[in-house]
Amino acid sequence: MKINGTDIYWNPILETLPPIKLRALQFKKFKRMVEWAYENSRLYRRRYDEEGFKPEELQRWEDIYKVPIIQKEDFRNAQIREPWPYGESLSVPLEDVARFHQTTGATGQPVYMPDTWADWEVRTECWAYALWAAGFRNTDRVFIPFGYNVYMGSWSGHYACEKLGCEVVPGGILNTEERLLKMKELRVNAFMATPTYVLKMADVCRNKLNIDPREMGIDKILCSGEPGASVPTTKKLLEDAWNARVFDFVAATEVGGWAYECAHQPGGLHANEAFFLTELMDIDTGDPIEELHMPGKVVITTLDRFGHPCIRFDSKDVGMWDKPCGCGRSFRILKGGVHGRVDHITKVKGVLFSPIAVDEVVRTIPELADDYELIVTKEGPIDELILKVEMQPEATADQEAVKSKLSRELRLRTTLHFEIEFHPFGTLERPHIQVHRFKDLRAH
Repeated sequence: MKINGTDIYWNPILETLPPIKLRALQFKKFKRMVEWAYENSRLYRRRYDEEGFKPEELQRWEDIYKVPIIQKEDFRNAQIREPWPYGESLSVPLEDVARFHQTTGATGQPVYMPDTWADWEVRTECWAYALWAAGFRNTDRVFIPFGYNVYMGSWSGHYACEKLGCEVVPGGILNTEERLLKMKELRVNAFMATPTYVLKMADVCRNKLNIDPREMGIDKILCSGEPGASVPTTKKLLEDAWNARVFDFVAATEVGGWAYECAHQPGGLHANEAFFLTELMDIDTGDPIEELHMPGKVVITTLDRFGHPCIRFDSKDVGMWDKPCGCGRSFRILKGGVHGRVDHITKVKGVLFSPIAVDEVVRTIPELADDYELIVTKEGPIDELILKVEMQPEATADQEAVKSKLSRELRLRTTLHFEIEFHPFGTLERPHIQVHRFKDLRAH
């Protein structure tokens, strides 16, 4: 299949492999990875021995569920042992490690992540699938507006763009205004960033540089790092701001880029099943979910990276399966992308609540700014939801009218009552890398 005369698949063989053959390939790779980890990683050997599991038990697909799930905390505990700094997770000689990266530490002590050169090639290949599916080609000049440091994203994206033949412009050391001016000067036509930063760039472009971002010549944007680009209201806001197509992409330092949105934009993300075994597990029971439209916890196995195996890793993300995409890929679709995190889906006043619902509501009210903060706390025995928002500086609507509309829409969407606080424009937190808008301050 071709779009504008070019193939839409980066790897047409693997991306269109019949499901029965794809599953057979995944099981073969999964079994190989489990055996490797048991023989070469002290973490996995100890974990499997404690659970009474042996690799030879893997004889059929259903046996996958016998393999113990690994948590980020297991990696943290393992890395306090030798060899420093990776500890017992490392499954190759230390001298084979070619690259160091780490998690952001947003949920605790950072996890240090080693990659052999072969592992790094796999990481880059996973990004290449996503970029190609979104329409990135060797005719594109791509801007990367983040610093290149110990975090993974900019490095992976840069190398994958080069692999596709794109021209890459790194803009990490520049501030936002300088980045935008450089993009305009060089006539950049594509960039990648978090949804929050994409909106901030548009805001700076309009209000500080007096440039309409829609006239910058951007035709595609790859978003990653936080939920948003798969939320219809947010996606529309992003696309309208730049007059460009916006594509969602999900990656994690521990596993790499495991799901991507194709140019067909089916309302969800393809699980990259060439390189990952992606499972959905019932949040309460842990049972596997194969049915469509049932939310579950995403559990991921990397099938081709051997330096630091990641087998049945509890990502804490929430997703649900959907019908196949019309693009012809056999990789399954996660409807609506990632719906949030398991540790953010909580009961408030007895109601199961996801913060993504608030994002969908806030983005539909044009008088509100893009940034907000959501807090759950307790007032005595009663749960309390506090939503902090900002009005757009050019908004002419009455604040009380906006508050009434926001409160009504939130009630319809969540059945819950929110205490709404208005703050001066520009005073809420606006981090560049990832934004964490939800805080649960209740004692658990």
